Amino acid sequence: MSERRKREREARRGEILDAARDVLLAQGLRGTTTKEIAERCELSEATLFFYFRNKDEILLSLIFESIGFWAQGLEALAAKALTPPEVLEAIWQFHEEVYREHPDYYVISAYLAQPQVLENVSVEVKEEIARRSGENFRRLRELLGRVDASTPGAILADLVWSLFLGLTIAEASRTNLGYGRRGEQLQARNQVFDVVRRAFGFAPVKRAARPARRASAHADARRPPRAAA
Repeated sequence: MSERRKREREARRGEILDAARDVLLAQGLRGTTTKEIAERCELSEATLFFYFRNKDEILLSLIFESIGFWAQGLEALAAKALTPPEVLEAIWQFHEEVYREHPDYYVISAYLAQPQVLENVSVEVKEEIARRSGENFRRLRELLGRVDASTPGAILADLVWSLFLGLTIAEASRTNLGYGRRGEQLQARNQVFDVVRRAFGFAPVKRAARPARRASAHADARRPPRAAA
């Protein structure tokens, strides 16, 4: 295969994975089908199968992509000279960055807890997922080991990951139930993080206040006059 054909093939695979991300976020794992993914990127399902054998292979590609993204980010943080409070802040903000740019990675992480997700995956591939995920946990553990000498990094890694993943699941649940929108829970996550910081004796992060919403002219017209004091 020529270099040009290889580039074209990789570009098409990337388009399919982008479509799969959109469908996964909109429909969930069970609602995600190769037919809908193909329609999303304007391909026939037969053409999609030229690039991926089935839905499982698409999901596995997203899983490995997610693991690689986490590895790069954690390695970049490890190379920085940060104080303990800065390490904790940087890791939490990296979680926010991943959630903002790749929310599908958290969806995939949550689905990995369900046995049926990997039921058609070979033992070798499962072992590779476990190995690479374990390497990322080691990176996170070593980073958080800088935060507090009296608390094992593994405990802190479980705490931070579980907190953030749980908060994203809660946000998705509220959105699905119709009393919240994706992205509205940033303030709640910041408050949770401040609790974590205080537990280690670190001062809460000072964040810029959100600008006050300006009332529209129509709203002013509807507002009743204030009574005189």
